[in-house]
Amino acid sequence: MGPVLFVSPQVRPLRFGLPQDYGRIFSRLPIKELRLPQHISRKELKKDEIRETLSHGAEAIFSHQRDIWVYGGVVLFIVLVVLGWRFYTQNQTAKGASALADAMKIYQARIRKAEEPALPNEVTYVDEKNKYADAVKRFTNVANRYSRTRPGQLARYYAALSLEKLGRYDEAENDLKSLQSSRDESLSALARFKLAQVYDEAGKGSQAVPLYQQLANKPTLFVPKPVVLLALADHYSSSDPAQAAKLYKQVKEEFPGTQAAQEADERLQLLQVKG
Repeated sequence: MGPVLFVSPQVRPLRFGLPQDYGRIFSRLPIKELRLPQHISRKELKKDEIRETLSHGAEAIFSHQRDIWVYGGVVLFIVLVVLGWRFYTQNQTAKGASALADAMKIYQARIRKAEEPALPNEVTYVDEKNKYADAVKRFTNVANRYSRTRPGQLARYYAALSLEKLGRYDEAENDLKSLQSSRDESLSALARFKLAQVYDEAGKGSQAVPLYQQLANKPTLFVPKPVVLLALADHYSSSDPAQAAKLYKQVKEEFPGTQAAQEADERLQLLQVKG
């Protein structure tokens, strides 16, 4: 006889290996004990799902943080570029202003007699042509080095004025034309007004009239309407005295009591005397 298992004092010994014996034994085991492995399996599965969710969440957070760093780096780069460009522009403007001031000392230099002494540290000339020739060189240098700054553009304007003084009208015309499209409306208006005057001096009066008319129709603070009308009247004073007189009277009527009205009256009287 083989080995036996006693379940209880009232149960007869059963032999292992009989199918019916297995059924009787396991039928007496508690239900909870039979289902315990299934319960543990679901719990472990739940833990795995939680771990997987946390893992994906961590990856998402890490990816999001990485994107933030990338975008933040791009923004920081743009800010640094803008600040750097602003610093560079301000630095260039400051240097240009200093160079322009030095050039203006030559443009405004006093013309003295040869035997007349100059004051200490005073810039003077005994010949006007030499003065404006030096001014052209200095202003042109400033304009070329600091062309993107306002001091550089003003230097270009004063270079044109100096060229006009020397009778170099074609060169002055080129400099003034380059300033007509300036973003600075005041400087653009000054350039067009001076260009019209240069045309008059160079014998190109027909090109001057349209510029005067444009400026009269759209005056600015630095080139006011009465100043333009006076210049246009002066333009007609030799070729068309009647038109010149009309313009002088217009200035007197539209701007009474001003310096422009007084000048218009004086020029009108001279025009009548010549007539």
